[in-house]
Amino acid sequence: MLRVQEIKLSLDEDEKLLKVKLAKKLRISQESILSYRIFKKSIDARKKNDIHFVYTLDVELKNEDKVLKMYSSKGILKVPNVGHKYEKIAPQNIKRPVIVGTGPAGLFAGLALSRMGYRPILLERGKSVDERVVDVESFWHEGKLNTESNVQFGEGGAGTFSDGKLTTLVNDPRSRIVLEEFVEAGAPEEILYINKPHIGTDILRDVVKNIRKTIISLGGEVRFNSKVTDLIVKDNQVIGVKINDEEIIDCDKVLLALGHSARDTFQMLYNKGVEIAQKGFSIGVRIEHAQSLINERQYGEFAKHEKLGAADYKLSRHFDNGRSAYTFCMCPGGMVIAAASEENMVVTNGMSLHARNMKNANSALLVGVTPEDYEDEHPLAGVEFQRKWERLAFIAGGRNYKAPAQKVGDFLKDIPSENIGEINPTYNLGVTMTDLRQCLPEYVIDTLKKALVAFDKNINGFANPDAVMTGVETRSSSPIRIKRDESFQSNIKGLYPIGEGAGYAGGIMSAAIDGIRVAEQISSIILT
Repeated sequence: MLRVQEIKLSLDEDEKLLKVKLAKKLRISQESILSYRIFKKSIDARKKNDIHFVYTLDVELKNEDKVLKMYSSKGILKVPNVGHKYEKIAPQNIKRPVIVGTGPAGLFAGLALSRMGYRPILLERGKSVDERVVDVESFWHEGKLNTESNVQFGEGGAGTFSDGKLTTLVNDPRSRIVLEEFVEAGAPEEILYINKPHIGTDILRDVVKNIRKTIISLGGEVRFNSKVTDLIVKDNQVIGVKINDEEIIDCDKVLLALGHSARDTFQMLYNKGVEIAQKGFSIGVRIEHAQSLINERQYGEFAKHEKLGAADYKLSRHFDNGRSAYTFCMCPGGMVIAAASEENMVVTNGMSLHARNMKNANSALLVGVTPEDYEDEHPLAGVEFQRKWERLAFIAGGRNYKAPAQKVGDFLKDIPSENIGEINPTYNLGVTMTDLRQCLPEYVIDTLKKALVAFDKNINGFANPDAVMTGVETRSSSPIRIKRDESFQSNIKGLYPIGEGAGYAGGIMSAAIDGIRVAEQISSIILT
């Protein structure tokens, strides 16, 4: 099979023309094309008067070697063999590995180990996704926070209530495994080839359930409401975990897929002597614009074309104050959500349905912070730094889980907002229009101002005076890193920190890939 790049279709051309254009590009008859499939599809919107789709196709031809020889220097190459299938290789009579957490890292580690016959036990402190949705919606509509079942804790992890983005900067062949597993579990097949795949929170909820069912069908076990409250360690080797301060499970392999918000578990690990280091992360706000504005700026006269959908953006800039600002987890046609996991704190995040059909676009607008900003050398100082600003946001919002918000125009003028403008904030518990200086560090305020002006040059209207900034966004990534060696083990043998909470991933894809890598490593360790 050959991989052919740069096949272009206009917005009004049907994909049935791909075969015609493919034959023309290769200068062969259509009859010579035995089959083809889309490997990648992206939108080229660099010229607003010439927006089109660009395809990479995997093609089976009658005379592949001849064609390859003729066009090898023109974006045509052999399709690499990246097929990967896990075999049932687990030895008999081994202790079952325990996985703590069912976010992407935990689920995909569990799936890989299950396919290899290790029958892992997955422990989740929160509830199953259906029960979790009830608790989350109770918080969103009534302000009743369940500290063990919320946007951060429960089946699927924090990503369950997000846009379900599957983009990653990690160049790893396991990316394809993750995408294929998602499709097998019910995600749209298009995620295999579109340039910026996403699932959407509505579909993702069913997908994570189906992954759980697959794990169980392969001999694995998934327990909810099962918080790991202690590690049992002997001679620097983990020999078990304690659940809910009661039950002990004997094991010699524990994968810590905790997620970035398991602060009490971080503390327990620190108390047990697990080596933890401070890590930088980012803090800021959610910014909302009319999705129609973003569409117009990104797609020009084609903004309303049915094939394009809701436009996105990704912006970043380094400034002369030594700080960097960037947009993160942009949610086209989405909403800002309440994402607290501890009482008396306000945390924001973004979420989109698969259709991305709501009126507003939102994105995190963040400023990087470093351990030096924590002003404390304690390994968990970053956690306390997060808590400080989340508490202040709770106070600024009115002490009722409403979020503090401010119009961009007022923010740039250093005056409190008193009312909403043309953009209606979507934060589900409601907002209190105020002054965000009450709940963000001064250097973050300064950098956000610079970013708004700079990004407005990229997207005219980004600094629209009526655009809404809602605070605070603090869970961009984990504020710690649980140290691990080349075998992925911590300083305690048999303890494997994985995923975003451990400081080794940043999003659904990279967390899932990390989970698979560690599962593969464990299988080889067990076998030796």
